[in-house]
Amino acid sequence: MGRDTVGRRDRSRLERRSFLKAASVSTAAGAMAVTGCLGRGRQPGTVVMTAASDVAGIMHSDGDGPSIQQALWDAGLDEDIRVEIQTVVSDSAARMQTTQSALEAGRAPPDIHMMDSGWTVPFILRNQTVNLTEQLPDETLQYVNDNYLEASLETARAPQGGDLHALPLFPDLGFTLYRQDLIEDAGYDTGGWATDPPRWEEFSAAIRDARDQAGLDYGFTTQAAAYEGLSCCTFNEVMTSWGGAYYGGADNLFTAGDRPITVDDQRVIDAIRMMRSFIAGEEEHTLDGYPQICPSAIVQWTEQQSLNPFAGGEAVSNRNWSYAIAETGTEDAFGEDLGVMTRPYAVSQQEAQYSDVGGTAVALGGWNLAVSPFSNREEEALQVLEAFANREVMLTVFRLGGFLPPNLDLVGDVDPSDVGPVARYADVVQSASENAIPRPATDLWPEQSALIYQAVNAAYRGVQSPEAAMNDLANELEQSEAEV
Repeated sequence: MGRDTVGRRDRSRLERRSFLKAASVSTAAGAMAVTGCLGRGRQPGTVVMTAASDVAGIMHSDGDGPSIQQALWDAGLDEDIRVEIQTVVSDSAARMQTTQSALEAGRAPPDIHMMDSGWTVPFILRNQTVNLTEQLPDETLQYVNDNYLEASLETARAPQGGDLHALPLFPDLGFTLYRQDLIEDAGYDTGGWATDPPRWEEFSAAIRDARDQAGLDYGFTTQAAAYEGLSCCTFNEVMTSWGGAYYGGADNLFTAGDRPITVDDQRVIDAIRMMRSFIAGEEEHTLDGYPQICPSAIVQWTEQQSLNPFAGGEAVSNRNWSYAIAETGTEDAFGEDLGVMTRPYAVSQQEAQYSDVGGTAVALGGWNLAVSPFSNREEEALQVLEAFANREVMLTVFRLGGFLPPNLDLVGDVDPSDVGPVARYADVVQSASENAIPRPATDLWPEQSALIYQAVNAAYRGVQSPEAAMNDLANELEQSEAEV
């Protein structure tokens, strides 16, 4: 999970638009070949990889333009090996179903599947991925294990510290973007927010006052539709910032069956009540001290819908992914008036009951590359993954698409004028990586995620009280766990 669309820096916008136009057409089944044809007619050395159009558009270039393919060759990939993209829908749940259909049928190509970090583990558990620890060179594995974001690697390994079965292509981290100029004009000091976010009370008061003083339509926009992004990410962040947890803390995220269900704890309920306050203002099932700052429409919004008002200058703040920084931090957008931080919080880590919750939090998203065990191009596919684990390849992906490198140390090593405004916030990226909260990436998560986002969305809309919604959800999750 991460973004559905990609922000583009102006200096490469026209060049990349032609790539995306060529890659964005899809069949009714949601997939097509960008170059050549799939199946038996493939040219020797062609490796087929699934990807959404935002990645497909930067894999190849016309003429001498920069591309991921050229970066892979420059990193040592045999020039006879060419990556052919099979574009798939950007929606994560639909893409999981497409991947599952291909692997259950033993169908290849594709040779490499681009898997959401939230649902890679179930495919590992079903033996539907190649064991990279057994197949990649020791030097590559050491670089990956020593330098990649550990939270991303956990989503790509067999559970409980097992072998690596997928290579993180890019992580994504949730950020809170805000108009620093408007908030400071309203009398608030945001000087320390980047690495020390405020509590939710201060944040919401600042957003309300900045909105009202500037005469804007919206204060804070976020994603609250009934979809994967709510359960995995935006509510996960809010709940964690309140000291709440789905399953009694971060220790229980990767093993299902014998773990506590804690969604009906008071901290979780208070997190929902706060969000209901942000949406509806003072009414039943809300919290005092938290003003109305969100439009009621957020209960139907995903990433791009929530970004549009902010990017258009109609909102003070927006919760989104790194692509939104790339889009709104350019000089012809908000430039250095764009503030970026991790989430505000209600309960400190010291005040929280469970491990690794409380304090500021960011959801971990991103995508992994897994080699199909049914590929007849396995050797070539493994060489492609080996080439992706290269500094210059990661920087090319970052430069062209705004995707964070899995080695986040690289963000602070590059010039924002070269890779775009995300690099200007390297300290925030580092803080985000230290406070990343993954979703519970178990084989039960796809089913449980749907139960969670339906219940939370109902409570946000006021259809159910937070207490009733979470009590019902706790019963459903306990049933689900009992079936393991």
